[in-house]
Order: sequence, then structure tokens, then C-alpha cells
Amino acid sequence: MKKTVVVMQGDQTGQELLDEALRVLQPDVIGFDIDFQSYDLSLENRVKTNNEIVHEAARAMKECGFGLKAATITPEEKGSVGSPNAILRREIDGKVIVRTGRRIPGIRPVAGAYAPIAVVRMAVGDAYGAKEWREGEGIDEVAFRTEKIDRKTCRAVAEFAFRHAQKTNAKVFGGPKYTVSPVYEGMLKEEMDAVSKRYPTVRYEPQLIDATYALLLSSAGDAMVIPALNRDGDCLSDMVLQMFGSIAGAESVLMGFDDEFNTQAVMVEAPHGTAPALFGKNVANPMAMILACASLLTYFHDTQAATASRAIYEATIEAVSEGTRTSDLGGSSTTSGFTDEVIKKVRTKLDVWATMQSF
Repeated sequence: MKKTVVVMQGDQTGQELLDEALRVLQPDVIGFDIDFQSYDLSLENRVKTNNEIVHEAARAMKECGFGLKAATITPEEKGSVGSPNAILRREIDGKVIVRTGRRIPGIRPVAGAYAPIAVVRMAVGDAYGAKEWREGEGIDEVAFRTEKIDRKTCRAVAEFAFRHAQKTNAKVFGGPKYTVSPVYEGMLKEEMDAVSKRYPTVRYEPQLIDATYALLLSSAGDAMVIPALNRDGDCLSDMVLQMFGSIAGAESVLMGFDDEFNTQAVMVEAPHGTAPALFGKNVANPMAMILACASLLTYFHDTQAATASRAIYEATIEAVSEGTRTSDLGGSSTTSGFTDEVIKKVRTKLDVWATMQSF
């Protein structure tokens, strides 16, 4: 049965990269049709509709279960429409964001990292959406912030982290600063400890967040899955992706779950922003958006989609390995040129694999 994917258009380079990624998902490339439903989440349209377009996209995504989003501008003006991400996460009950740094052939990683490192980040709560205010004046002025996390989200982060580690033969590593904040940050640590008992075969090495940063830069070798609070995970994932060569080198996946923590809704995107300095120059790296498409296909739970996903992943990594690289990876390829190479390789792989099935 044809799957429906909600496509959320964005701003500047974010939209350009979405357009490139959608070229890879055309039926003449992957061999089957996807029903794309487009929603314009550009800043101009979010202002025009007072964010109603974001709510419409979220409702559609919750119904069909799949979303593909471009990077969008978050205005700095107080009282403006803000970022659409908070609305999207809330309305699909998104609990977890996963970003995985992985080795890119031919690109030298930082600190000798070569095994995959997946950051499993809390998608809601914590520092994001916190109530903030100030009291007093002048040198005596004091700023306050009231943050919150909830046990259900902590459990989702911990449960997914251990499941993902079991699936990828990785160890669960890291954690919150529970020694300083035993009540607040300790809630995630409690869930990590509890879930570890249900997965006794998964290696579990809890660390404080500051030690996590330090150890990532001084050790390498084991595949890792790192559960993290929202703010910690945001910062940590940017560093981890850059360790492997570029923040544009991997996809970002937002997931909502049912009561058994099985994936119920998934939205994929690039982890980077709209890159206004690169807008219109055809030089930005489309890897993250293309890999986001590959990741999305794995959640279709369909053999043909899984085969196409593998072809896209392999084609993207092979393109870089063989020297098709954008400037952030030390090359001179254009955005469209990189996508052209990936499309050519995907088609070849699918043709070859289909031929081999007859032997």
C-alpha cells in the first residue's frame, strides 16, 4: 500500500536541500510511489497563518505517521511565531530525537572516532519552553528559569537507548549530571538504571555529562548510544556529528511512541539550520537530508522500501568515499552534483540487486 509522507517546506538553504532530497525519493529512482503532502512552513507563511499551517502539518503527520521537514528560520523577535519544532513535537507526542555520528570514508574524524555514536535526546521539556523572568534592576537584577521533565519522556529516552544499543551491538554510555541535580536530572538516571536491568546483555556505562564530553574526546573504538536531556543532547549531538567531519553528515529523527514504546510517528530532517550564507549558491552539503530520506524509508516496514533505504545509504557514503564531496568535506562538488551522483548510484544498485535475485 502506498505510504503518505507529510513534506514540510522551509526556508533558504533548508528548502533547497529538501528539494534535492525529494529528487532521490522519486519513483524512477527508488522504484515505487510515495504520496507526498506538502505544507509550507516557511517563516513568511507561518507569520501569515499565525502558525496554523504548522498545526495542520502536525495533524496530518500524526494521521499518516511520517514526516520530512526542511530547516526553518526561527525569528529572534520576542512574541513572533518562534520555531515550528516545539509545535510539531508536542502534537505528535514526540519523545525522542536520535542523531548518529558515523564514519565518512576518506574524512578524518576528530579524536580517532570511527565507531558510530548515537545521541538519544529528550525531544521535549528541560530548557526548551521553560518559563523565564527577571526581577530587580541594575547590578542587582536576577534572571530565573523554571524547567521541567517528566518520567514518561525519561522512560522513552532510556527504553529507546537500550533497544537501539541492543540492535546495533553498542553500549549505553553517558547520562545526566545526577550528582548535582538528584531530583531533576536524577529522574533520567533512575530510568536508565531501571531499563538496564531489563536488557542485561547490553553494556551499560553511565557517566556524568561533563565526563561524557571529556571521554568522547579522549577515547574511541566502541559503538555508543548516549541518552541525554534535551539541552545536553542538543549540544552533544552537534559535537558528535562534527567529530565525524560535518554536522551535515547525518540525519535527525524525531519519534513518537505508543504505550509499549513502539514507534508510532516519525519525522526526519537535517540537524543543521537554514545556512543563509550558502543560500542560492548550490554549494551546501545535501547528505543529511538525503540520509534522512533513507532513514524514513526504514520505518515503512516494507521490503521494497528497506531495499531502497539501503541503496540510498550506501550510495551516499560511496559518493563521498569516491571523491564527490562538497566544500565542508574538503571537496568542490555542487549540491545538485552530489545528488546527481547519489541518484545514479541508487539506480545502479537497485538494478544490480534485482538482477541478482534471479540467480
